[in-house]
Amino acid sequence: MKTTTKPLSKSSTPKTASVSTKVATQTKTAAEKRAPAARKKTNAPVSHAVGRRKSSVARVWLRTGKGAFTVNGKEVLSYFDTEVSRASALAPWTMLPHLSKEFDIEVNVNGGGMNSQADAVKLGVARAVIEVRNDARDVLRSEGLLTVDSRIKERKKYGQKGARRKFQFVKR
Repeated sequence: MKTTTKPLSKSSTPKTASVSTKVATQTKTAAEKRAPAARKKTNAPVSHAVGRRKSSVARVWLRTGKGAFTVNGKEVLSYFDTEVSRASALAPWTMLPHLSKEFDIEVNVNGGGMNSQADAVKLGVARAVIEVRNDARDVLRSEGLLTVDSRIKERKKYGQKGARRKFQFVKR
């Protein structure tokens, strides 16, 4: 008794492929229908940069706009409470006033205190501006806005009261 195997027809393979393609497109469109329209960002970021100072980290996004500057959802002038921290955070923006009319800045900053957060924002904004306009590098570099301030708190040493302070000497 001979067993013969039938060769697969060429038409059977494309049918399964076309069915799976239809299912994939149907599920994709169904997923798109379920996704809320609010999640779609119309104003995509032009550039993104990170600035750090002490334990503060600022993530900065530049978008095309009219000059809005927000930090953690608040306007920059209401977020930073002192004139020193405001001036520090706005330093790159005031050095290049023509860019303040073209772009919106959105910043998420966390960690550290207000002054270190302002310095982190300053570095992040300067780096983001450099990504968009490389000709601004000389102006920002001459003002020292691209220099990273790497000073951090020194750690406490064992057998001492602090980083450098020793325990008081007792003679008797």
